[in-house]
Order: sequence, then C-alpha cells, then structure tokens
Amino acid sequence: MSSASTPTQVPYHLAIIMDGNGRWAKARGLPRLAGHRAGTENLRRILRACVKHGVKILTLYAFSTENWGRPAEEVRGLMTILEQVIDHELKELHEEGVRINHIGRPAGIAPRLQKKIKQAVDLTHANTTLTLNVALNYGGRQEIIDAIRRIIQAGIQPDQIDDALLGQYLYTAGQPDPDLIVRTSGEMRVSNFLIWQGAYAELYVTPTYWPDFDENELQLALNHYASRERRFGLVTGQKSPSSAPLHPAPPHPTPSPDTR
Repeated sequence: MSSASTPTQVPYHLAIIMDGNGRWAKARGLPRLAGHRAGTENLRRILRACVKHGVKILTLYAFSTENWGRPAEEVRGLMTILEQVIDHELKELHEEGVRINHIGRPAGIAPRLQKKIKQAVDLTHANTTLTLNVALNYGGRQEIIDAIRRIIQAGIQPDQIDDALLGQYLYTAGQPDPDLIVRTSGEMRVSNFLIWQGAYAELYVTPTYWPDFDENELQLALNHYASRERRFGLVTGQKSPSSAPLHPAPPHPTPSPDTR
C-alpha cells in the first residue's frame, strides 16, 4: 500500500458520494440490499484510513431526499441497515473519538431511527478525533431553502445577507467547506450534494464501486488532491486561503426538527 500522505497534502474536510452499491451487487448476482450491506461494512475501514491520514471532517452521502422514490422494500431495508450500524458501531466509534453529526431533514425519518441518531449525536458531541457528518435525508437545494427560511425567521435584513452569513445557517455551520469531494462508481455529477459548500472543492471521480473503495483507492484520491493547486479563483502566485472558509454557527436558536 502507498505510504500515508503528509498533513499538508491531506484535505481537512473530505466528502464522499458513496455510489455503486446496487451495481456492485448486480455484478455478483446479489440483491441490491446485499450491496448496501457491503457498503456499510466498508465504512469502518474508510473511517480508520481517514484518521490515519489526518482527515478531520468526513461527510458521507448516505441517503438523499430523492432516494425516497426508490422501491419501498429497498428504502425499508436501507433504514434497517442504518439502525443496525448505529447499534453495532456506536460504542466503538465513541471510544475512538469520532464525533457523529447528522446533516439533513429529520422530518420523514422514522421516529425510532431519529431517536437513535440523536443518541449517537449526543453521546459523541465532545469527541475530537474525527467529525463524521452523515448526510441522511439530505438535499443541497433543500438545505439552502432551510437556511433562507431560518434567516427570515431570525429577522435578518436583506442587505445583511452575504455568503458568510448564509453559511452560518447551513447544516454544516461551524465547519469549513469540503476541500475534496470524491464520487465512486464513475458518475460525473454531484447529485444535489453540498452544492453550496462544494463551490471550490476539488473533485475526484473513480469508477470503483463504493464497497470496493478501500484505503488504496482513498490514497489515489488523496494523491489527486495533493497534486492540485488550490487558487480559489485567484491566479498562480497569488496568496490563497489554505482551506475553505469557516462558517461559524449562527448566534440564533438552532432549528427545530421540522425545519432542519
């Protein structure tokens, strides 16, 4: 295996669109849910690899707002798998210092799963080794709509609104924007994922299906990132920020479960 990247080469915030579980299963003559189970089993090794390489924030696209349109049996199975992952992995993740954060709309998620998610978030809130954002029932356009609604509810005047302020009302408030977005399975689109935060993220697409995306594949993505010059709209030679902007959390009440 390739050697680990040095800290200066590693994205502080890595986001991954975990795609290809169904096609992985189909290629093996298995039901689609077998692919989703294989995909969740891959989470552990990628989390460990991210900690090893020095990634501090990992955002995973687990289930989009559009995914509710999939066959009901598949959706039910996915939600069951997510519950099982929390039940089986939470204790160890907490012991390893992983902070779990849900980004997306709780409304629509089954109450029992919502409760498990809240328990995971509450238990791990003080951990500092790695922040794991789980994008569940997430949509980038929906996130911006929710942010605008919260800004209006806070009574903020139009001339006070800029990109930094809007960033404070996104689900990722308090975190820097992603430096690198990886998509597995070869699809060349972002699929409504972090469309505000990812404006200046480096993109890396691999044909490898998510269940087969191992540490060697991650190293290839990190190597790609390390080879890029991060200019943020400037030209070569100009001083550019070392990472994407940090958006502090808003100085207003956090959103209710129905609006976030």
